[in-house]
Amino acid sequence: MACNTFAASISQRNTHVLDIFDRIRNNRGPLGQHAKETHGYFTFPKLEGDISNRMTFRGKEVLVWSINNYLGLANHPEVRAIDAEAAKEWGMGYPMGARIMSGQTSHHEQLERNLAEFMQKEDAFLLNYGYQGCQSAIEALVSRHDVIVYDSESHACMIDGVRLHQGKRFVFNHNDMESFVKQLDRARALTEQTGGGILVVTEGVFGMAGDQGKLAEIVKHKEEYGFRLFVDDAHGFGTVGENGRGAGDEQGCHDEIDVYFGTFAKAMATIGAFVAGDQDVIDFLRYNMRSQTFAKSLPMPLVVGAIKRLEMMATQPEHKERLWTVASALQRGLREAGFDIGDTNSCVTPVFLQGGLGEATNLTFDLRENYGIFCSIVVYPVVPKDVIMLRLIPTAVHTLEDVNYTIETFKKVQTKLAAGGYVGEGITDWA
Repeated sequence: MACNTFAASISQRNTHVLDIFDRIRNNRGPLGQHAKETHGYFTFPKLEGDISNRMTFRGKEVLVWSINNYLGLANHPEVRAIDAEAAKEWGMGYPMGARIMSGQTSHHEQLERNLAEFMQKEDAFLLNYGYQGCQSAIEALVSRHDVIVYDSESHACMIDGVRLHQGKRFVFNHNDMESFVKQLDRARALTEQTGGGILVVTEGVFGMAGDQGKLAEIVKHKEEYGFRLFVDDAHGFGTVGENGRGAGDEQGCHDEIDVYFGTFAKAMATIGAFVAGDQDVIDFLRYNMRSQTFAKSLPMPLVVGAIKRLEMMATQPEHKERLWTVASALQRGLREAGFDIGDTNSCVTPVFLQGGLGEATNLTFDLRENYGIFCSIVVYPVVPKDVIMLRLIPTAVHTLEDVNYTIETFKKVQTKLAAGGYVGEGITDWA
């Protein structure tokens, strides 16, 4: 009897407890709500074949503008040979364990020395992944007494790092220096009470719209406010600045970047990332970044492959030159054709059009199925409502013929869009 009474009491109390799975089933999120209609085509599409300017999508060859293979190294013969040799020699298991415990090797140390030399910083720390590495570095740099001031369009990994911070954070309007100074004033007033410091967080190249962060303007305020500067330059590393040293180098303020974050996933077309800066700061991160302390070391083939890729970046400028030949032709041609590509001053090339979700998906479907062009589509909430952004990533393996064909095709779909040819209420029934 007592057991039944207790069970009934628990059951009664549980009627007031939300089953979190019910919430998940009823609210799939801004992207997940469209999963049934989009999965496998607009979301989680499968591009197959060798990574290049042309790949296979749903059994058909398409011209691809959605691969972060800026320098064309993904299938470069020298890179493929090194990757294959390293996999054969080491396998994917070695070294086993976190670097702080049992996963350290001379190759990991060599890559860090090479990165520090390339970036002209005192030291560098190799990270397993860009996303977790970036958020973990931000979190490790600040205490609860410190204040973070960050750009409103910072990448999700940076936002997550800011969210991990147990102290205050203030956001400034994207690349708006008046807003930036206003938030610095708030941060300074607060740190005068807490005894903490200020970390400014921004990007070198903003990966969605392609505009560079206003680093040269930001660093002008360092002396007055005493902040330190963290720059995520995932899209700038390897693509801008001398030999690809990044946006700070491009803007003449590289030495003022206190912690430089770069990833291998864009220009180097592999897995891994790094932070570079003063030796004492990087050594602090080496011992205090939880994402690295408690994670397995980067496998040897990836380390050896990254050493080769970095060497090619440093000694073979022709890859970056080809990239910019394509990117400049693409952006110049789009502008001359009357397209709005925003304020990009990097290789990232957005094309802004006007239309709703139905028009966006119909237009993208037309590009892929009838014109053989595969590019990323970006809609609300990433961009404002009734804006369609087609995001193009030029690479060193694209050709000027690819550029010309794409521009001529975009003219046709723009005309069709303006005439109402893509009007639709929902998402295309593409299957």
